[in-house]
Amino acid sequence: MIKLNPGVDGGKNACRGACWMMGMILALAAWSAQAQSLSLSLDVKGKIGKATDAAHTVYHFTEAQLLALPAHSITTGTTWTPRSTFTGPLLADILKKVGAHGSAVEIHTLDDYTYTVPVSDCDRYGVVVAYSMNGRRLKISDFGPLFLIYPRDAFPAELAGAEGDSKFVWQIKALIVK
Repeated sequence: MIKLNPGVDGGKNACRGACWMMGMILALAAWSAQAQSLSLSLDVKGKIGKATDAAHTVYHFTEAQLLALPAHSITTGTTWTPRSTFTGPLLADILKKVGAHGSAVEIHTLDDYTYTVPVSDCDRYGVVVAYSMNGRRLKISDFGPLFLIYPRDAFPAELAGAEGDSKFVWQIKALIVK
């Protein structure tokens, strides 16, 4: 049992402060747990031939739909991770599923970062939109829920340095085909 010094107000302010603090701690813990378990999903817009929304502008992949796509793996190191095996669908398979007809893909992340990659990278590198690393699902705290992975170890001269690093985009939430 916690005893508060009643002071001049009978301890009411001390109790309010302690109760408020406890409420904030519980709210942050709940938010953190929810954020870490953000469900796997992806929205694709832009120059696409198929859509799942009523306005025919977005193809929304649910977790089940992403997991149903053929899984491919790339074993490589990144600037942020040791050599690891990343698994997920090919970016090319996602673009094929939505009937994409553009030459570039603008990638949007949970923290509002945006980067554009050419569609030709799909054929050149076999780019994977990974949802797992070394057999474990990616969480927001470790680059998830989706992480764009290139085979850096297979193309060290082409995918090294700052320009190569910029292609490895994590916390992906949406793609816009341009």
